[in-house]
Amino acid sequence: MLFSLLHPANGKPFMEVFLQQIINGLTLGSIYAIVALGYTMVYGIVQLINFAHGEVVMIGAMVALTVISSLAGANTGMPPLVIVLAGIACAVPVCMGVGYTMERVAYRPLRGAPRLAPLITAIGISIILQHLAMLIWSRNPLSFPQIIPNPVFEIAGANVSGVQIAIISLSALMMLGLTALVYRTRLGTAMRATSENPQVAGLMGVNINRVIASTFVIGAGLGAVAGVMVGTYYGIAHYTMGALLGLKAFSAAVLGGIGNLAGAMLGGILLGLVEALGAGYIGEFTDLCHVSWISTGLAERCAQDGHVVLMGSNYQDVFAFLVLIAVLVFRPSGLLGERVGDRA
Repeated sequence: MLFSLLHPANGKPFMEVFLQQIINGLTLGSIYAIVALGYTMVYGIVQLINFAHGEVVMIGAMVALTVISSLAGANTGMPPLVIVLAGIACAVPVCMGVGYTMERVAYRPLRGAPRLAPLITAIGISIILQHLAMLIWSRNPLSFPQIIPNPVFEIAGANVSGVQIAIISLSALMMLGLTALVYRTRLGTAMRATSENPQVAGLMGVNINRVIASTFVIGAGLGAVAGVMVGTYYGIAHYTMGALLGLKAFSAAVLGGIGNLAGAMLGGILLGLVEALGAGYIGEFTDLCHVSWISTGLAERCAQDGHVVLMGSNYQDVFAFLVLIAVLVFRPSGLLGERVGDRA
């Protein structure tokens, strides 16, 4: 049994498969981390879970898809990279506008209301944005334009695509940039002061409304880039794509410690790794042929089919929520906890 686990059915050695899943997990985790930052920033400032953030990511992907498809189909002669950058340049301000509008119209009037009211409002905004996207882009899955060559490199037997390298690198740069913004700029100081005590920060001259609006706008901008990453990586976009992605990113934020920037980054990376490793090995660990001796019928089926797998890689979405449940049970504050002074 141990030999078969170390040498999966695809014939690749254990380390090659393991390294491949690590690369896939880092790619997924980078996307989750960027989306989770939007959740954790808003929570750190106003103690609100913005469940509509996943739909902002979806809108970013859809806007970029529209721009890229239009430019690529118009035969403008623009280089593919410039076309993709143009799509991102259009998606970011649109998502920032959506984020500002949500804060100004839906959340600001409810700032002093009981916490259940803005939570329900966030769910309602999420549904509204989904249906608006369905009206604009249709209910059918759309193919995300793949106009940039995507070379594949081999590292120790594992394959790494150019898109994966770009996603991991860009995510790292955005994380570093956001950290510098929060801890090295006047806006970041105002954000941390507002997170610590909004009333006292207001008395000290901080414009609370502007700081909160800026938090929504920055998170929405990051979400727009994450949407383009998801569309480019999977090659498809859909008006419901933000729902599951948002839930996973929220799980990542809780895993690391909601309200904590470093926690959101760590939670996203860990969640991506757990999901990728689970998807890669769950089939091997749930292959009943390892215990075919317990039943004659099972032994005959194993001899005929080779494998009797209870759970395949299609169960990968389950792992995110299993991890979330485990964290909530054993460490409700998250892996890094919530450091009050650094929550923004």
